[in-house]
Amino acid sequence: MPELPDVEGFREVLESCAKGRVIRRVDVRDAGVLHGVSARRLRDALEGRRFGRPERHGKWLLARTDDGPTLMLHFGMTGALLCDRPDDEPEPHDRVLFTLDGGRQLRYRDQRKLRGLWLADDDSDVARLLEGQGPDAMAVDRKDFEAALTARRGRVKTVLTDQSVLAGLGNLLADEILWRAKLSPTGRANDLTEPERRRLYTHMRRTLRSAVTAGRVPPRDSWLTGHRDAPDPTCPRCGTHLRRTRLASRTTVWCPHCQPDGS
Repeated sequence: MPELPDVEGFREVLESCAKGRVIRRVDVRDAGVLHGVSARRLRDALEGRRFGRPERHGKWLLARTDDGPTLMLHFGMTGALLCDRPDDEPEPHDRVLFTLDGGRQLRYRDQRKLRGLWLADDDSDVARLLEGQGPDAMAVDRKDFEAALTARRGRVKTVLTDQSVLAGLGNLLADEILWRAKLSPTGRANDLTEPERRRLYTHMRRTLRSAVTAGRVPPRDSWLTGHRDAPDPTCPRCGTHLRRTRLASRTTVWCPHCQPDGS
């Protein structure tokens, strides 16, 4: 599932492929990924406009156009954004194609179609679509991060992946950050001590920086992510057998030795 590092990578694809280029044609091959906008209106709104500098908030990608609407993209579980040539044969799951000047084509590809594309006419529309989102996990400062945790009674893993609390963290990132901070995913967020909150914030920042550089949550041998799907997974730090459960319908993996439950 695309998380903040993946979407930051899609932002870089959009910037390098499309920034400053005119949208010559919009080809909607599957209108099932469009939300609140028809294929015709999407074409009428975007064709002839020029892409500006893209932005990202959490898992949302904002493809702004010069003096025009903003294309809002969310990648769900299987979405991606690619830069190809117009004469390359589309893949079966390429849902919307944006042909640009200079012989380039952006492709929104998504197998399961759980999210998709929205069109925001102005900044108030952008704000409305992002209304339920918390601060971006890469941009939030420590004070606001700690305040958000202190105000929540839920389990810390569930709070970290709640997009209304903090935008951008998904399942892999939350497990990785908690493992690095040596905190149990089942502990209550508002029970964390001040040193624990600070440690969690520090490891969130470090993990995000590394993952954004890699373009994903990397399955490195020194990371929890590199072991969680092994047949008999063990902790890369201490060698203890990892445990697996479900929290808020999400598979959660942790080390019972490094991350003891303090309850």
